[in-house]
Amino acid sequence: MSADPTPASTTEFRALAHARLDGFERAEVPEAPGLRRAAVALCVAAEPEGPLSVLLIRRAYRGRNAGQWALPGGRLEPGETPRAAALRELHEELGIHAEESDVIGALDDFPAASGFAITPFVVALRDLTELRPAPDEVHSVHRIGLRRLAEPDVPHWVSPEEAVPGGLPPGAAPAPPTGIRMLQMRFGPGMTIHAPTGALLFQFREVVLLGRTPAESRVAHFAQPDWTHH
Repeated sequence: MSADPTPASTTEFRALAHARLDGFERAEVPEAPGLRRAAVALCVAAEPEGPLSVLLIRRAYRGRNAGQWALPGGRLEPGETPRAAALRELHEELGIHAEESDVIGALDDFPAASGFAITPFVVALRDLTELRPAPDEVHSVHRIGLRRLAEPDVPHWVSPEEAVPGGLPPGAAPAPPTGIRMLQMRFGPGMTIHAPTGALLFQFREVVLLGRTPAESRVAHFAQPDWTHH
């Protein structure tokens, strides 16, 4: 059995992420009429007496994106930079005070079907003592271990029909095949994540954890399920 390739400490992760992101030529979504911008944090922290993991949330069951899997983040405020927005949202949603020096770098903008261009920032926390989720925005907080994220059985490619939550209704006929395949990041029972969040986790895995080249790990073309289009 091969050794675990994922870093074992925050110090190791920061060194690895810097090495792989400092030279990463990220793809940006250009300005366009009607385009809105958002930012999210791929926040890496050590579990209490455990391995490193990425923080994931399930949004509150009300308002925009009710009940969906997400990374901490949201839309930019007027005059705000994407980096500042990611750090602000991390604090507002989870009570985490991250410093500028905790931001390692950014991955590709993702052009979401909702009309937002999402900029993901990789954040490595030196210390995470307490989470304070905002109940009006966050239903629950989850951790995805870096080792699990890097495992080969996590990414799956399915047809749009297979991406319907719970499968097709009884008696419903599947739509004609289109040739489109959707990414599913399958972390365990009840935890299957699609784009945009699944795409951002996939690129983080490919670039930062597995050392793939930008050409091997672009995600802007990944299709999204219909329920994420708002």
